[in-house]
Amino acid sequence: MKRHTLIGCFACVLGMTTLSHAQAVPAASRLGSIAVGVGGTILNPDYGQKNIEAITFFGDVNFAKRFGVEGVIHYSVNTPTDISENSYLVGPRYILRHKRVEGYAKALVGVGHFGLQQGSFANPDTATYFEYAVGGGVDVRVKRHFNIRAFDFEAQKWPGFGTNGLSPLTFTFGASYVFH
Repeated sequence: MKRHTLIGCFACVLGMTTLSHAQAVPAASRLGSIAVGVGGTILNPDYGQKNIEAITFFGDVNFAKRFGVEGVIHYSVNTPTDISENSYLVGPRYILRHKRVEGYAKALVGVGHFGLQQGSFANPDTATYFEYAVGGGVDVRVKRHFNIRAFDFEAQKWPGFGTNGLSPLTFTFGASYVFH
């Protein structure tokens, strides 16, 4: 009789485990993502009268749900007035997600490389300056590992350039591959 009571109690305890919702929380979860991308940029140089076309390389590392870091390189490729303004920037970004759309704001610091062609490829006038920028944009997830950068805007400031500094504006669009 003791044996039947013990078996009955044991069966009852095992049968109630599904009702207790005592499943463990998954121990391994994704901590973030890394996106690497390329884009086209129109740069209003604030020096000269024509826009500069540039290629942009960018990388995003998202640590948490809303915070990450972005690195950006703007490299001038079409300079109608022989002025180039290349930027190498990095800084934090704040992210807001809604379904497939990711809006973000960013604050970046780095260096800007100014180039002025003086009629000869052998004798260009170039200089490097401290630079900072604020901006934001929108990324749209097309597939699990593929994003479109619908637009990205940066208001840059080069405080060491001349007496008033330099204040170029950049507008970028592109695509990125995301590593989860």
